[in-house]
Amino acid sequence: MARLKTHDEALRLRLINRAAATVFDRGAGALSLRRLAADVKTSTTAVYSLFGNKAGLIDSLYQEAVRLFLARLTAVRPSDDPAADVVRLGIAYRDYAVANPHLYGIVFADRLDYEPTPERLNEAGSTIQPLVDAVARGQAAGQFKDGSAEVIALSCWGAAHGLVSLELSGNAPTGLDIGAVYEETLHAVVSGWRARAGDGGHSAPPPRP
Repeated sequence: MARLKTHDEALRLRLINRAAATVFDRGAGALSLRRLAADVKTSTTAVYSLFGNKAGLIDSLYQEAVRLFLARLTAVRPSDDPAADVVRLGIAYRDYAVANPHLYGIVFADRLDYEPTPERLNEAGSTIQPLVDAVARGQAAGQFKDGSAEVIALSCWGAAHGLVSLELSGNAPTGLDIGAVYEETLHAVVSGWRARAGDGGHSAPPPRP
């Protein structure tokens, strides 16, 4: 009879999510392999088997947070309206952050006592690529100004990141529909990068959601 595999991917993900929640709530100093195992109702042997040690757990935690974030962004499939796709990617950015603040915080809020390797930094840097690709397609279609697609993408990314950070930290002004403000901001930033007559690009109507 085959031996039951207990240290599987489902357990690995439960441990990672619990570890991320612990770091989000109490900081990296509160992360203990023994306590993590108890919280997930498994053994420390299972934790060591899956991650090797605490450093391995933290590295896996960072890698998984990046992977899931990128998966959410790449789920936004390209359409025949790249400018609208930029807005859709911005909405996906916020959706992921609000649904997974513990994982988002691992990547963007410097909550880990962790120095990412160049490989991990490259993985994290790749999360902006779907946005760069959408901008480049928009330039090719005459929707955006000529120039660096990376610059336009970073401008859109920065607006999204700033508002999401205010929202998650509880520092957004009260009494506002932050979701509506966020989407309106995305449209305004995209509109600012629209190609117009005389700037080297082609005029096009503003994007709609």
